[in-house]
Amino acid sequence: MLNSAFGAFGGAPPPPPTGAPPATLAQKLVARAAGRASVAPGEIVNCRVDLAMFHDSSGPRRLAPMLAEIGAPIWDKDKVVLVIDHFVPEADDESRRIVRFARDWAAEQRLPHVHDSQGICHIVLPQGGHLKPGMFAVGGDSHSPTGGAFGAYMFGIGATEMLGVVATGEIWVQVPQTIFMRWIGRLTAGVSAKDMVLQMLGRHGMNGGQYQAIEFCGEAVAALSMPERMTLANMSAELGAQVGLVAPDATTQAWLATHGVHVGAADIAAWHSDEGAPGMRHAFDASTLEPQVALPHSPANVRPVTDVLNTKVDIAYIGACTGAKIDDLRAAARVLAGYKVAPGVQLLVAPASLRDRELAEREGIVRMLVDAGATFLPSSCGACAGYGSRIPEGATVISSTARNFKGRMGAATAQVFLGSPFTVAASALRGVISDAREVLR
Repeated sequence: MLNSAFGAFGGAPPPPPTGAPPATLAQKLVARAAGRASVAPGEIVNCRVDLAMFHDSSGPRRLAPMLAEIGAPIWDKDKVVLVIDHFVPEADDESRRIVRFARDWAAEQRLPHVHDSQGICHIVLPQGGHLKPGMFAVGGDSHSPTGGAFGAYMFGIGATEMLGVVATGEIWVQVPQTIFMRWIGRLTAGVSAKDMVLQMLGRHGMNGGQYQAIEFCGEAVAALSMPERMTLANMSAELGAQVGLVAPDATTQAWLATHGVHVGAADIAAWHSDEGAPGMRHAFDASTLEPQVALPHSPANVRPVTDVLNTKVDIAYIGACTGAKIDDLRAAARVLAGYKVAPGVQLLVAPASLRDRELAEREGIVRMLVDAGATFLPSSCGACAGYGSRIPEGATVISSTARNFKGRMGAATAQVFLGSPFTVAASALRGVISDAREVLR
């Protein structure tokens, strides 16, 4: 864990100048990283990086030759985390080559924080104690904004940008505008954070975030568990945002404590948007939200589940950083406990991390899903990114993943629908896209 190494990071922001205007959470996080009392949207500032994460696909095989070419060492190995999650378990010679290179380079560099085959990077990172409110972090993967669920400023960057970070420990950013997505009310049974994101995508599209900061807020967001908040932050990438943030609170503090990260109440309270902070504001009502489904071939091609009922499915997939955390597995078990999946339907479950799978085993969830007919797959990126268990040609899939672009999960001829784990489980049960609320009633 990085608790000791990161002890200096994530503390309360410096006091703003007297008479300073209200600031957003994003502004406060960037200002701390830039070593300034305040920043304004549109400014370009240089930021110190508290943590850099990359995986076997985005990391060593790309960074090692570039670092060697410029003759630069890693700026601070204790602030680097490598997760081997994309090409494991190795399915072919190319995968074995990539994974072996990552392992050998990590050993050569003596990296202290390597998570090998433990699950997907965006889940393993917080579970490993590497994140806390107030941090400024980058990741070599587009779903790196998942870290924003913990009140950290975390975003995805490419290999060239990562080279600069790994060599210098710094990166420049343009201070973003904030788009507040406020959710009033409470979610009803059978509806989840995935449905919230799909609703936002359906309304605002994949450029709705305009590469700015999205802050998810309101009563419904405050009521969510940390795994559900991670779903919101994770799919801010699909909304086109640079970061997706949830202000930390007692729920954040309690979750972090169970994973070895202890944060004081004063630090939690410091990381929030001020009343009257500038930004665009959109409102949603969680109490009236019904399950949402994204049709092929875009996460923004969204309809209420009632518009696509009875669409026959061949494969139901519960997996990925977006849709296979412990709360996602619990949701599927609520629907399927005591039932069998429909004949001819293949239910595949790839827990997001070994830790989540172990917890699901202790809670009896794995047994419930296996008894229902599920096949469990390794805790890795897998079919979500088209690796390992690829989706076959011509299949119709209902998936809890984040993306359904043509060919994303394997075959270009596959028709991939996106839904919540509730919706995926209900569809597996009936053999057609279904409304989980009918089963839960």
